[in-house]
Amino acid sequence: MIPLLLVVGYLVLLLALGSASNRLFRGTARDYALASQTIGPVLLLLSLFGTTMTAFALVGSTGRAYTLGAGVYGLLASASGIVHSLCFFLIGVPLWRLGRRHGFVTQVEFFRRRLESPGLGLALFPVLVALVIPYLLVGVIGGGTVLEQVSRGAFRSWGWFPQYEFGLPSYLGSLIVCVVVLIYVFLGGMRGTAWANAFQTTVFMVLGVVTFVVIAKGVGGQPTFWASVKAATARVLAENPAHLSREKIPKAVYASFLLIPLSVGMFPHIFQHWLTARRASAFKLPIVMHPLFILVVWAPCVMIGLWATTSAAGLPPGTKENQVLALMVARYAGPWLTGLLTAGILAAIMSSLDSQFLALGTMFTHDVVLYYFGPQRFSERQKVWLARGFIVAIVGLTYLLSLFPHRAVFDMGLWCFSGFTALVPLVLAALYWPRLSRAGAWASLVAMVAVWAVLFYRSDFAANKRYAFPEPWMADAPWGWLVSWCPPLHPVVAITAASAAALVVVSLVTRPPKPEVLRQFFPGR
Repeated sequence: MIPLLLVVGYLVLLLALGSASNRLFRGTARDYALASQTIGPVLLLLSLFGTTMTAFALVGSTGRAYTLGAGVYGLLASASGIVHSLCFFLIGVPLWRLGRRHGFVTQVEFFRRRLESPGLGLALFPVLVALVIPYLLVGVIGGGTVLEQVSRGAFRSWGWFPQYEFGLPSYLGSLIVCVVVLIYVFLGGMRGTAWANAFQTTVFMVLGVVTFVVIAKGVGGQPTFWASVKAATARVLAENPAHLSREKIPKAVYASFLLIPLSVGMFPHIFQHWLTARRASAFKLPIVMHPLFILVVWAPCVMIGLWATTSAAGLPPGTKENQVLALMVARYAGPWLTGLLTAGILAAIMSSLDSQFLALGTMFTHDVVLYYFGPQRFSERQKVWLARGFIVAIVGLTYLLSLFPHRAVFDMGLWCFSGFTALVPLVLAALYWPRLSRAGAWASLVAMVAVWAVLFYRSDFAANKRYAFPEPWMADAPWGWLVSWCPPLHPVVAITAASAAALVVVSLVTRPPKPEVLRQFFPGR
């Protein structure tokens, strides 16, 4: 029970933080959504990084390193460190300036005004929500799995949950995570979310390092940390040498993964965090420090996944990817330390969930209710409660979906990120290409949704972890010469290429935006 009680204590502390932030709430919808744009560089760095680090980064990367090896780090972590910072600079700063100038709160508002298309905004809203919900599931499922694994045996004396080895069932763990996040987001809005993210980022980075040291010494069995790291890695080399290379990942697939980190440029919750900055100079610290923070988090997770493959780790046969990190923590840490380390893992998971829930509530309020019914019809208090109501609905829907059979956290995240990546050409064109037309934006969105849906279906709804495009049979088709030259790539390449090509071609052959609209977004014209 000790680890479970420590986790409960941590969750209570989070609730207290949310309650404290509510005391500074100014009562306006803009303050609830953007904290009145008062976030400084340190808080912006911690909240942005905490938002980008999810169960995908911790639970997912550890589990996928367990099955595929060290190449997982190169797949996403090394590229993410650079690409995320580029997105902050090339997309985040310009959007912050436009948001400050025109009063934007959501992505949909920006695209609606930039392209003079209410219909595009209406179509974009459900697409973004549909892509965020699988991302939410990654966190909810990851949190429930972690709590189930570390609490095994906690309820033995009561005889509760014998089918879960007397531990907390994952569905109850997921429910606890959802309720805690819901309460402090409900109370504190963006200010509470930013504070919680900063606190949780500090917690999971510090405790992540502690986790790495403890597990390294446990697996390596040497008196010093570095000697244990060498011994544990030597065991991997002796027992599973392929895991220390990227042999299990085809080169073309490996290269195509470079597109995945671009997805951060279209995350609704990241967009909302960008707009909270007090001034443009607040972006300097996140741009510089984000790559270093990614190294600190991802490298230990991947190493733990590698060490888990050895006989010294002693994981039972048939261990699922989502269970690896929690089992390693439970095996090598004492009960007190296990509780603290579990709190660190949950901190990383919840620091993304809160921002995603808040972003969806904000989008519903501003892009549906206020836009179509008129902001003057609602008081500031009513606007805040509209956002809160939709947040409650989304949390409930996400939890219900988490109860159904689900895929590995890593695979769910990849398909979600692929959709967002394919929308990045749209935001880049909106910021830097005046010739982007309304029809071109529509074509890009339709192409992304259509190709994503077809390939997701062809992958058996993410059950086929090795699915690549083009498929082998396509080379033998009558039109096979079109794809015969192309090696198997991750589907993100095909989805992004279709979206970008549709955007450019249709924009060039259709009517450009009006000059008076362009002058609002490109003042030098």
